[in-house]
Amino acid sequence: MTQNPRLATATDLGTVEAIVRSAYVHYVPRIGREPGPMLDDYASLIRDGRVHVIEHDGIVQGVLVLIPQVDAMLLDNIAVSPAVQGLGLGRIMLTFAEAAAAAAGYSAIRLYTNEAMKENIALYTRIGYSEVIAHLGSL
Repeated sequence: MTQNPRLATATDLGTVEAIVRSAYVHYVPRIGREPGPMLDDYASLIRDGRVHVIEHDGIVQGVLVLIPQVDAMLLDNIAVSPAVQGLGLGRIMLTFAEAAAAAAGYSAIRLYTNEAMKENIALYTRIGYSEVIAHLGSL
C-alpha cells in the first residue's frame, strides 16, 4: 500500500541518498558526470523541511524536494526507487507538489532537468508541463 508523502526526518537520510543515487546513476555515462541531484546536501535539505518521502508497503521508495522561490515553487528533485518505478509513486508526488505549491500561494512550479534526460522531458511534456530551454550561463 502506498502512503501520502510526508516530511523526511533525519532517520530517512541514508534511504533518501540511496534512492537518489539509484534513480540517477544510469545517467552518469550519458551526461559525463553525476547529475545535480546526486550532489545535493540532503542532510541540510531535510533539516530545512524541504524533503518529502513516499512509502510503498511500509518502505520509503520515493523522494521529493520542494524549495519555495520568489515567483514559483521549485521542484528541485523527484526520484523513485527503480524497483518500484511504474507504480505511480512519481505521479502521486507530483500531484502533492502541485497541491503544496498552490497551498503556499504559487501559481507555478519550476523544475530543471538535463537535456540528456530525454525520458524526463517527454514525461513532463506529456503531463502538461511546458519546456523552457535555458543554458547554464543564463541560470
